Amino acid sequence: MTQLYNFGMAEHTGANPGPSLIITGAIHGNETCGTEAIARVMADLDSGTLALRSGRVTFVPIANPLAYARRTRNGDRNLNRKLLPTAHPQDFEDHVANWLCPLLAQHDVLLDLHSFNAPGEPFVMVGPRNNTGALEPFQHEQAERALARHLGVRRFVDGWLRTYGDGVRRRLGDESQLETVLRYGMGTSEYMRSTGGYALTLECGQHQAPQARTVAYRAILNTLAFLGMTDGTPPAPVAAQAMEALTMVGVVDKISADDVFSKPWRSFDAVARGEQIGTRADGTPVVAGFDGRILFPDSAAAAGAEWYYLTRANPAF
Repeated sequence: MTQLYNFGMAEHTGANPGPSLIITGAIHGNETCGTEAIARVMADLDSGTLALRSGRVTFVPIANPLAYARRTRNGDRNLNRKLLPTAHPQDFEDHVANWLCPLLAQHDVLLDLHSFNAPGEPFVMVGPRNNTGALEPFQHEQAERALARHLGVRRFVDGWLRTYGDGVRRRLGDESQLETVLRYGMGTSEYMRSTGGYALTLECGQHQAPQARTVAYRAILNTLAFLGMTDGTPPAPVAAQAMEALTMVGVVDKISADDVFSKPWRSFDAVARGEQIGTRADGTPVVAGFDGRILFPDSAAAAGAEWYYLTRANPAF
């Protein structure tokens, strides 16, 4: 299956020691702003407009060639779930994972570029606090969050794997299967952290919005400058009064295919405690338990799957 791959990968090495950075695009094939931004930065480096002074950067503009060729989110499945090497690959994304995971492990930092379906403001997903727990042990909180503040966006979200795991526990009711199912929550950033590095998932904007490409391009240049890999002036961090930090704190499942939202929610729409978010098939209202923002609402979710997530403000970010 290797002959089907066309990742467009390129590597540049500076003359001086420095960090090893990997930048990925098109983990989902219909999310092409990262691919275009990476191609632009690669052209800048090839032309001499931009010079890498230290460290090593690897560009993977098309991480999922099958999905990219189809211009669909997935090839055979979602590459950004269950991203782990496997001895017996069953689908295209398994083969990609067997190539991509060792590559990630050879780097210190990952910037993974994505986009989303509905119009909205760009945001960055960050990892957990430093911890030695079993779910997602991590020791690079300060470095990861410092980089997040310099990407050029003002909204930050953490708590993904913890909140996803809570939902898995509730659905399973059988702790013996927990580890297997939690593996499904492992994406690029989670895998990178598991190898000892740190990672950011940048959601650059709506899929087709021209500004999404600009957000992605600026984030790459800002990352290179902030890490001291180019001569560019390191960007200023987002001002404290301008930033919005949110923590994912709950996931609500769709019980029946006939559960419906009360309106066409978008990610980061504000919800007030007691506000009706949807209605169960039996007429029971589904209301917000606290003031916060909705995240990843999915009206097409299957029964028994995640329907939406809730976030609340995180003043300690």
